[in-house]
Amino acid sequence: MRHVVVVLLAVLCVCDAVKFGQLCKGNPTNSRRTSDSWGQGHYGAGRGTRQHQGLDIVCSDGSTVYAPFDVTLNGNVKVYTDPNKTTINNGINLSGEGLCFKLFYVLPDRTSGTVRKGQRIGTMLPMQRVYPGITSHIHVQMCDKSDPARYFL
Repeated sequence: MRHVVVVLLAVLCVCDAVKFGQLCKGNPTNSRRTSDSWGQGHYGAGRGTRQHQGLDIVCSDGSTVYAPFDVTLNGNVKVYTDPNKTTINNGINLSGEGLCFKLFYVLPDRTSGTVRKGQRIGTMLPMQRVYPGITSHIHVQMCDKSDPARYFL
């Protein structure tokens, strides 16, 4: 029994030590979206009757998006059902370092296989066309919808 507890604690400690590397060209420190006319980018921010279930990392429209660590690409993600938002209705599901997460507003170069840390995985979509004046960003959402902030410096 003692060995099981030690192994479990070791796994928890390793996961908490995971940190996202640079996601977007031009934002080496993964600066977060704070507040703009469209709202705030932190986990739990109000979105009308619901709460924001991710963390927004600043990324200029058209920028290169990178793998934050060695990842497996697990398919495409559609963000919206609203036909007026098709311009930015794309993302990718990824896993790596014991985490499962999604990146929204990214046009992936491909949706399967593996990518090494720092390699290109896609392009930031043009958020300004749908949300003029917003701070363009990548939305990072954990598959279990927990707060991803602890994985960022």
